[in-house]
Amino acid sequence: MKFKNVAATGAVLVTVAIALSACSSSSTTGSSTTAAPSTTAAAEATSAPLDASLTGTITAGGSSAQANAETAWITAYNAQVKGVTVNYDKSQGSGGGITNWLAGSYDFAGSDSPLKADQQTSAQTLCGTGGGLNLPVYLDGVAIIYKLDGVTKLNLSTETLAKIFSLAITTWNDPAIAADNPGVTLPSTAITTVARSDGSGTTQNFTNFLSASAPTVWTAPASNTWPITGNVSSQKGGSGVVQAVGAGSGTIGYADHSAIGDATAATINKVEFSQDAATAAFAAGATTVPTATGDLSQKFDYSKLTGTDVYPIPLVSYQIVCSTYKDAKQAELTKSFIGFVASTTGQKVAAKNAGSAPIPDEMLTKVLASLATVK
Repeated sequence: MKFKNVAATGAVLVTVAIALSACSSSSTTGSSTTAAPSTTAAAEATSAPLDASLTGTITAGGSSAQANAETAWITAYNAQVKGVTVNYDKSQGSGGGITNWLAGSYDFAGSDSPLKADQQTSAQTLCGTGGGLNLPVYLDGVAIIYKLDGVTKLNLSTETLAKIFSLAITTWNDPAIAADNPGVTLPSTAITTVARSDGSGTTQNFTNFLSASAPTVWTAPASNTWPITGNVSSQKGGSGVVQAVGAGSGTIGYADHSAIGDATAATINKVEFSQDAATAAFAAGATTVPTATGDLSQKFDYSKLTGTDVYPIPLVSYQIVCSTYKDAKQAELTKSFIGFVASTTGQKVAAKNAGSAPIPDEMLTKVLASLATVK
């Protein structure tokens, strides 16, 4: 199965018309524009009107999964707020993003996993007693990509996937893989797994899934650092994994689906990734588990992610902000940008350009409510 993702190639398709779609029938006061209420718009999550007079710079970074969405969000946001520069460094990965944010280098961090308990404690030094807020703004899935000569369609069950990545299965013609793919001729090629070398929320999500869904096979811990050593090719960033899989033979790896470009992706339990399947996974299995007042950390119950229309390895990514900023100006700029990201319009921009699934409006409304408490 081939994914064609134009955003992954760096082409941003967002247009001013799309960016301003929430304001197409609007009333204007000063430099701010807000959509006039309608039956359709009433159900949408709308942020505070964007203040086009804002100026300044937002510095952020982290999740490489968010990279294509960030590019599109920044472009769309700057179509309305031209005086604010938003710099997002995707090279850090989720782990580096959180580390730099805790050090005070970033105004917000992008992360595919929420703050851990010790990180939330550390955040109180930066953000006051309220700590940090994990705000879910990006919904996608972990894609399993491979390169195997002569095999253009591949299905992997959860248990087989766990055996491959734990190195219990070492050749492509293993009986377990054959059982998942009746009628497919599989070569005896050795399997090389490709994993992230950096601290990665994508790794955290993937190992969360393996640990919860195949605990008798996957006995390694769920972690944001890859826990298996041996015949593993370690690569920095999702793009590094995708490049290594594509350059190899008999390779298999994992990455956020928006990053995989033209790579061939396996179906998991016969389910192909789609935006609808990711949305169905969020609806079926996501629960809010807050770590602080206003926090919206999500936890998946993978036992509920079954059926042919539910993607079994969803990925929710966050923008992590302070509950209280030391610099009121940076708080204002950050709230403005993330308010756009967490609006229905912002989610449509990401869906069009990164292929992500929009966060449900009910959750976006909660995100905007939490963002409104930031000082």
